Amino acid sequence: MKTGNQSAETDFILSGLFQFGQKDAFLFVAIVILFAVALMGNIVLILLIRLDTRLHTPMYFLLSQLSFMDIMNISTTVPKMTTNFLSNSKTITFLGCVIQTFLFMVLGGTEALLLGFMSYDRYVAICHPLHYPILMSKKICWFMVTCAWTSGSINALIHTLYVFHLPFCRSRLINHFFCELPSLLQLVCQNTSMYEYTVILSCLIILLLPFMAILASYACVLSVVFQMSSGKGQTRAVSTCSSHLIVASLFYVTGLSTYTRPHSLHSPEQDKAVAVFYTIITPLLNPFIYSLRNKDVIGAMRRLLS
Repeated sequence: MKTGNQSAETDFILSGLFQFGQKDAFLFVAIVILFAVALMGNIVLILLIRLDTRLHTPMYFLLSQLSFMDIMNISTTVPKMTTNFLSNSKTITFLGCVIQTFLFMVLGGTEALLLGFMSYDRYVAICHPLHYPILMSKKICWFMVTCAWTSGSINALIHTLYVFHLPFCRSRLINHFFCELPSLLQLVCQNTSMYEYTVILSCLIILLLPFMAILASYACVLSVVFQMSSGKGQTRAVSTCSSHLIVASLFYVTGLSTYTRPHSLHSPEQDKAVAVFYTIITPLLNPFIYSLRNKDVIGAMRRLLS
């Protein structure tokens, strides 16, 4: 009995997407539908890239990695959130919270770096097409993916170990729908202002640098396209680049707004709304924006179905 009480004292309570104890059937149905569509879109994309040899190129290899990350990302947060909608218990164990925090930070950091590598792939393909087979060889692609996963994992491990060794106050209510680092810092009983500077530094490296690289690479791509292409080609290039930039901006800007603010400036309701974009909306949009509107992918789907 004592062990059970000790376990209960170390558990956390997730308030959910709205105020604690409040249920919303419409929101639950909407989230389940978005979750299912995101899973289906990313799984279909991975299968197409795997089965169609015409898609065995560096660009689609990186896209398959992105889809895998999106599947893992949305599966880290949404199932627990939907379970809490259906149950009276909002608790998550201490170990469960540690694992969720670590996985989310790994996947978020790795995806941020991978998107930067993907923009470099497009830059090389359009601005230096003759050197593309050398600059984007299979070996270099694997090196990019390994660097992204390793960097994201090391960053997540350091922050997770540090945060969960801090003393938490008696209140175990996390005013969020999943265990996220800024929300956990609200429960810490000591001054974390110095540590928050390390979080900001990590975000500048993991989030801001890849985002700046994406903006620079697409600026170079558009510059080359406008010099070489016809009016129709320019319109198509602007449409493609703008859709990619919109989705990337949703991911990076919302992530930066959450992780670069001191916890004294955080609003729980605002944090929840912003988190929806990089936990649900971005994994939902990525397969459609990057690939399923692509002629190569549509062609692969038609060949597979026929």
